[in-house]
Amino acid sequence: MDDEKALYSIGNLKSMEIIDINTGTKLGFIKDLKIDCDEYRIISIILPSQKMSWFGKTEDIELPWENVKKVGVDVLLVDGGQLMLKE
Repeated sequence: MDDEKALYSIGNLKSMEIIDINTGTKLGFIKDLKIDCDEYRIISIILPSQKMSWFGKTEDIELPWENVKKVGVDVLLVDGGQLMLKE
């Protein structure tokens, strides 16, 4: 029974708040997902950036799925030590 895996819909994942386990910072909610269609797995999650750049353009944050440490009932705990900016 220890090997059971919970299944979550994309809508359910997008409604979960993302929290960095290192700092306790709330990073927001999932904006999008990168999915490997050949292997049927999530590669990374895309989070909206809090910073605005010139001309109102925002740079999104891409977090590899390997950095997701725990999927809870209403939160995802992630290791945000090496956040990547996605253009």
